[in-house]
Amino acid sequence: MARKRTIAEAVIASEVSVRRSLRVTKKAKLEDVEISKHKKLGANEDIGEAQRMVASGSSSISSPIVDAKPKRTKKAKTETLDLSALPERATSAWKVGAHVSAAGGVENAVYNAAKIGANAFAFFPKSQRKWVSPALTATSIQAFKTRMKELNYDPNHVLPHGSYLINLGNPDAEKREKSYECFLDDLKRCHALGLLLYNFHPGSCLGTVPPSTSISHIADCINRAHKDTPGSNVIAVIENMAGAGNVIGGPFSQISEIISQVEDKSRVGVCLDTCHMFAAGYDIRTKEGWDKMLDEFEKEIGLKYLRGMHINDSKTACGSNKDRHDNIGLGYLSLSTFQHVLRDKRVQNIPLILETPAHEDEKEWNVWKTEIKVLNGLSNPGSEEDVDLAKWREEISAVVRAAGGGKEKKPKPKGKLKKKATGEEDDN
Repeated sequence: MARKRTIAEAVIASEVSVRRSLRVTKKAKLEDVEISKHKKLGANEDIGEAQRMVASGSSSISSPIVDAKPKRTKKAKTETLDLSALPERATSAWKVGAHVSAAGGVENAVYNAAKIGANAFAFFPKSQRKWVSPALTATSIQAFKTRMKELNYDPNHVLPHGSYLINLGNPDAEKREKSYECFLDDLKRCHALGLLLYNFHPGSCLGTVPPSTSISHIADCINRAHKDTPGSNVIAVIENMAGAGNVIGGPFSQISEIISQVEDKSRVGVCLDTCHMFAAGYDIRTKEGWDKMLDEFEKEIGLKYLRGMHINDSKTACGSNKDRHDNIGLGYLSLSTFQHVLRDKRVQNIPLILETPAHEDEKEWNVWKTEIKVLNGLSNPGSEEDVDLAKWREEISAVVRAAGGGKEKKPKPKGKLKKKATGEEDDN
């Protein structure tokens, strides 16, 4: 027969049980805090921190805490078309648009572009913060193609943007393979949607190998992707970068090296970002500076490879190596810069995509609407208002403030900074 516990033994056993319970509770709370940190990172509209972790080789972005139980996604919802509510789109050879939301289904990106009067647009073909996303449904693919026709968009003027997690130049073979699978999936999605372009950031050497090694890795991944997508004609469009730290693609010579190693050159191109090139040291504020930059691009790469542009002002000075987008005319570049850009026939009939600060609710879409209107005006030399840059600048400034952009800060003296040997990794 079992001996009965004394009162003292019972008290001790109770205390042990309480301590165990407290330890379990404390551990659970710590896990909740860790999960909360990851969720905040994933929900943050400014994904700069996520990119810095990828560029530095951190694996925390793919933590098992996040990946083990993926957050339940909302059911896709196709927005009903209201053609009467759409603004009139400008008739111009310069195809200006913005990077719009594809929330609820990729087909909604087409409608969102039309809502802001865009003649071109960009969007993420899947979540830019996840390695793996649900496959596109046949319904969503068909709806996208139907809307492209209904709203009269040319596939040549759509520039989907790849995941920020991708680093095809990663020296770690296993991590590079993970990036490759994400990259390949994006290319296949673009092909399924009937699109012809796919824009991506080339990657980083992480400071552990020479840039030339990562450049070869990037070219190898592009070659492999071309072979893994037989029958596709989607072009891998390499974006120029701001030149921060170990990021590849600041100097045009690095992009040229990538292209030189690509076997099927009909399926590789370049997207020029005005903020990135300015931060990388290309001073395009004058017509002479703009022409000098394009002359170097033609010499190093070739204008035949120019497939699109990102039209952004810069919050930092020339040569800063910092990727900080500003609204058109409110940064260091000014409206006069975009006036000579938008009148250059060499950038006609390619997507000119705004990635300026604006959120995705109706109120703040007015920022992109206004910027598109101003840029279209700048491309028209016959406009009576085209010389009144101050008036257009104030119009953009007012709509940015109304959308919650706050009071405009006066920029610091616009001098040229010396390039640093090191710098923070690129944000966009």
